[in-house]
Amino acid sequence: QVQLEDSGGGLVQAGGSLRLSCAGSGRAFSSYTMAWFRQAPGKEREGVAYISWSGDSEYYPDSVVGRFTISRDNLNKMVYLQMNSLKPEDTAMYYCAGSRHAGARREYEYDYWGQGTQVTVSS
Repeated sequence: QVQLEDSGGGLVQAGGSLRLSCAGSGRAFSSYTMAWFRQAPGKEREGVAYISWSGDSEYYPDSVVGRFTISRDNLNKMVYLQMNSLKPEDTAMYYCAGSRHAGARREYEYDYWGQGTQVTVSS
């Protein structure tokens, strides 16, 4: 079983940067596809970054490509989300998630979730 703990959120001005961290536990962590999802008030949760178990494959939706970068450190069981050029529409609760399924993109494919960390971008 994998446990995840998110951190690093906060208040930032538009155009600024934040780095989110996700600390994992459990022997299977390094074999999991990892992702960051976000959910804004009144909206559905959406995936914003995905990374394969080895870290050699990443995927981003158009809304964040070129601005967000996901990375992982399997030795230390960490996943990161570097967010640059932040916009007010990036304001949301961000969640780290882990999946046993290679190439997982759908929320329902993710078995383990962090508690979330709030990101607020002011205009």
